[in-house]
Order: sequence, then C-alpha cells, then structure tokens
Amino acid sequence: MQHNDALSLDREDMRALGYRVIDMLIEHWEELPQKPATRKASRATMEARLRESLPEHGANALEILDQLERDVFSHIMHLDHPRFFAFVPSPSNFVGVMADALASGFNVFAGTWLEASGPAQIELVAVDWLRRACGLPDSAGGLFVSGGSMANITALAVARHIRLNDRIEGAMVYCSDQTHSSIERGLRILGFQNNQLRKVPSDSDFRLDASALQHAVEADRAAGQVPFSVVANAGTTNTGAIDPLPELADFCQQHGLWLHVDGAYGAAAVLCGRGQALLEGLASADSLSLDPHKWLFQPYEIGCVLVRDERWLKETFHILPEYLEDIVGREGEVNFCDRGIQLTRGFRALKLWMSLKIFGRLGFQSALDRGFELAELAEAVVRELSNWQVVSHAQMGIVTFRCAPDDMTAEELNRLNRELVGEMIADGFAMISSTILRGQTVLRMCTINPRTTEADIRETIKRLDHIGKKLCG
Repeated sequence: MQHNDALSLDREDMRALGYRVIDMLIEHWEELPQKPATRKASRATMEARLRESLPEHGANALEILDQLERDVFSHIMHLDHPRFFAFVPSPSNFVGVMADALASGFNVFAGTWLEASGPAQIELVAVDWLRRACGLPDSAGGLFVSGGSMANITALAVARHIRLNDRIEGAMVYCSDQTHSSIERGLRILGFQNNQLRKVPSDSDFRLDASALQHAVEADRAAGQVPFSVVANAGTTNTGAIDPLPELADFCQQHGLWLHVDGAYGAAAVLCGRGQALLEGLASADSLSLDPHKWLFQPYEIGCVLVRDERWLKETFHILPEYLEDIVGREGEVNFCDRGIQLTRGFRALKLWMSLKIFGRLGFQSALDRGFELAELAEAVVRELSNWQVVSHAQMGIVTFRCAPDDMTAEELNRLNRELVGEMIADGFAMISSTILRGQTVLRMCTINPRTTEADIRETIKRLDHIGKKLCG
C-alpha cells in the first residue's frame, strides 16, 4: 500500500528548514540589543501584508520563513529585549527555546503516565525543585500550566472544593487593591459573584493592610457571610510589593481561612538570598502560583501551581470516563490530567528542567540578583534628575516614578506621563509601561532581564528625560 506523503518533507528539505530556523533564532539573540525594543504596525498594514485566501498549493518553506521574518517577527514587542522594561518581561534563555523545540518536535502528550512516563517524571522532579525552594512540606505537589492566570484559577478551584465542598453561597475572598486581575477573573469563572471578593485597601507601601483585613473579615462574619480565603501577593505587578506573609499566615490559621499566595511574578526570587529574606512566610501558603516564564527566564508558556497537599489536586480534578480506563496504572504513576484542568497538555516541564540542569541554581541566583540591582540603579538615576520623582522604591526588580514639573496640575501630570509612554513606543529604543497608583499615572520599569546593561538603564532614563522636556515645551 502506498503511503500518502503529502504532508512530508524529504530529509534534505527538513535539514534546510531546520538549519534556517536555527540561524534565525541565533541571529535574533545576537542582534536583539541593536533592534528596536518594540515595533507596532496598524491593522490596515498587517491586513495588506498577510490577508489572503487559503492557498490551494504549497510554497517553498524557505520562502515562507522569509515572509515570517519580513512581515511577522518584524512587528512585535521583543519581551526578551534587554531594554524591554514594560509589564513583566519574559527574558527567556536559549536552552529553554531549544527545549521547547524538542518538546514540540517529539510531540509529547504530557497528560498521562501511560503516554509519557519519562516526561511525567521530569515534571515531578522540576515541580519538586520549586516546592523545596519555596519551603513547602514534603506533602506538597503541583503541576505546570500555561501561566499565572491558569495557576491562580487552578489553586482557587482546589480551595473551593477542599474548604467549601464547592458550595460557594456567602463565601468571601479577600485580597488587596493591588492584586492581579486574574484573581477576580478566576473567581468569576468559578461561579463567585462580584460582591464575594473583598478588595482591602493597601497600606502606604502598597501591601495588604492586615488590620483592615481583620476588620473586613469580622464585619462579614457579623453580617452572616462565610470568610473563606485570603489571596496574598508575593510581588505585585504594579510595584513588586510583598504582602506581610507571616502575619497573614498566622491570621488565616487562627480564622480557618485558606491562604493563596499569588507569586506569579515574585515567588521565583526565592532562589536567591535577597528573595528568600523578602519572601519569608511563603512556606505557610495553602496554595501558591509562580511563573517560570517571568523571573525564571523561560519562553512562554509555563506557569506553576503548588498546593500544600498534592492529594487535593486529584480530589478536585480527577474524573475517569470510560475511554480513559487504560490510563489507570500502578501505584505511584502520576497522570497530570488528574491534577488540573487540561487533559491534552504539552511537555512544559522540559525547558525549566533543562535550564536548571545546564545553568544550575547558582546561575539562576546570579541572574535573579541582577534584577534587584538594575532596579536599584534605575531608582538612583531617576533621583539625580530634576522634575522627576520616585513613587515606589526599587523592590523585587520593579521601580515606579514619574515626570513631575512643579507648574503642572494633577491632570496635566497624568496626561504628560501617559504621553511619555506613547513617545517611547514611537521611539523604539526601549519599552516602558505606565500604571496608576493612588490616582497618579506613573511610569514603571521591570528590570529582570539579566542581559540588560547599566548603559541600557541610563540611556533609557536619559531619553525619558529628554522626551519629558520636549513635551513640557
């Protein structure tokens, strides 16, 4: 019987395509510092370049790569760029990139032990490395997911099932006004109403105010509500603030509340000494999220969720339909589809495992320390300028500041700082983003890319100052 090879390439064509892809990646890494940090096109431009009918006949693969290089990858923000300081960058690393290529090339299905015992064991090991680093007990476990949003909703689903038996009427969740929007979105998906999330004001350092939390819990109990969970931050997106974890852990234990720590951004810093000191109390969490594609330098997508007792995951998510009877294996075999939302899931663990194996903990520690140091440098440079003010000091690799000439109203200052972001995007040299703190529009820099130089920091702030002076006339 003749095979249908319509979707195949011969050996030489595969080599040519593969070598060209590798060359493109190496060129990207080597030339990235000289490229603009961001390049954005209009929808009309992209439609003109890429809109077409479904091709009837195939084209040469190398020509398609040329098109990608010309029309697609030339119109992106480079979140791995050494001068990309906006949002939370994804610095990535080349080992992780190659690991993703391997995972994709071998087309690993990492949902069950039957289909991927080797990858499942890699995931168990890599998750346990993170579990140990965070100080969680031997009973704890977890899995890799797409990112912080999925990690948070997975953890909240476990909390809902274990503590509430999925009966959510009157149940109340508490967080600070600095908490990431994924918590609110996740609770909505899980069936909670908007009034079941209590956003507690943060203190002067943008941390969850423990006293205000206590008052909110007591008031809700007196009103017949059921306080259920506290969501604490281990590195907020806005300022890098860390909520008072030891105090919150004691409070939750005393009041029977589930403590979820959203460490999607900052929890990874526990791998270095400075991070360990700042993240004291992390080990008391009932559940924890963290994103290796942020401060563990992995390419998208990889998030992680950890829970204090790994049995809770299976109790929450395990469902065995008749068509999966074959996956039931021997004791000790782990089906990750029983631990989370996805049945079909890729081999996300490989890139983190390979990176940690090749660079070691000390390599990661050095890279993490660099993020702290660069934010402190940025703060120092801003403080040297007139007409600028630091709004939140450098912490956990994030600093916020704003252009603030004395002769402008509050509304004018907010508009000025919003315009600064637009001008920097148009300039392309670096990318920063804005946020709003206590009604003020501020600029923020997230400096976690270990390939960022001190010159990158100084020149970026110099350009901001120059643009600010130009906008002020």
